[in-house]
Amino acid sequence: MGFNCGIVGLPNVGKSTLFNALTRTAAAQAANYPFCTIEPNMGRVAVPDPRLDTLARLGKSQKTVPTSLEFVDIAGLVRGASKGEGLGNQFLANIREVDAIVHVLRCFEDPNVVHIEGGVDPIRDAETVETELMLADLEGLERRQQGLVKRARGNDKDAAAQLALIEPIMAALQAGRPARTAVPPGEEEAAKRLQLLTTKPVLYVANVEEGAAATGNAHSARVFARAEAEGARAVVVSAAIEAEISQMPEEDRPDFLASLGLEDSGLDRVIRAGYALLGLVTYFTVGPKEARAWTITEGAKAPAAAGVIHGDFERGFIATECTAYDDFVACGGEQGAKEAGKTRVEGKEYVVKDGDILLFRFNV
Repeated sequence: MGFNCGIVGLPNVGKSTLFNALTRTAAAQAANYPFCTIEPNMGRVAVPDPRLDTLARLGKSQKTVPTSLEFVDIAGLVRGASKGEGLGNQFLANIREVDAIVHVLRCFEDPNVVHIEGGVDPIRDAETVETELMLADLEGLERRQQGLVKRARGNDKDAAAQLALIEPIMAALQAGRPARTAVPPGEEEAAKRLQLLTTKPVLYVANVEEGAAATGNAHSARVFARAEAEGARAVVVSAAIEAEISQMPEEDRPDFLASLGLEDSGLDRVIRAGYALLGLVTYFTVGPKEARAWTITEGAKAPAAAGVIHGDFERGFIATECTAYDDFVACGGEQGAKEAGKTRVEGKEYVVKDGDILLFRFNV
């Protein structure tokens, strides 16, 4: 289990260039005109995690299997998308299916790359996209409200409960605030079932010129300020640099990044920010055949973690042998950890922690 992120933004902000770089493919056509991405391109990318290589070495595993993420490159949006302008209906349908929104904002000046709004202003661009999403959410809730009011008048308790959920959200949308700002405490799961576009967590990607990749620029500083005010997250990425890195041999990348003042790639920064945004953690399984990384939601208990491997593991869960990553490494592997008393048996209520090495016991 990884997470599914939709890469969105206005046309010509660098979405497809970033997608191609992140997924190491040329699946999405990057061209200097609007709507070059007509169908949503999807790509899965391995999550880099140096811990996995260490575990494979200690476990003498024949291979490593990282967890993966799915990125969806979604067609560019324009003003009026909520009313069907441009590729609006398709955009809105595609974005509804993703877990999180990676919102690419143009933070570079280049007279050779046209901007659909006539000039570079990432905050205006962010507001354009979010306004269209809010309008689409509001329209959907207004339709839903009409039916719920009729049912609530007939003493339908479920309808009344749904009205209590959506009315404050509608009020927020009418005031120009996204739905995520008005979900009543404790109703987060119920709000998810409404499939609203503006309840999805947002990661802003400030796409800067190559020279600003390490430090950002004035445009990206505004993006970070907006993200902080919203409780969202932001990263600085140069899609142009990522495109170069994606074509390089693996061994040449560290020196290239260092020459630009960068410690890691944009992919790594997007992944770290995305994990934090969605509250995801990684656990590992280690054996002679393979060392493998698995992604779960933070707070997941052991049976749910087992279910990521196979449903039978969850249904027949008995217990799990658990070793913390640092203990596993310090003790030189599984046998050393057991001999040192660092491996323990946990039951159904155990909350899996990031870096745990697990071995499940189950019976179906």
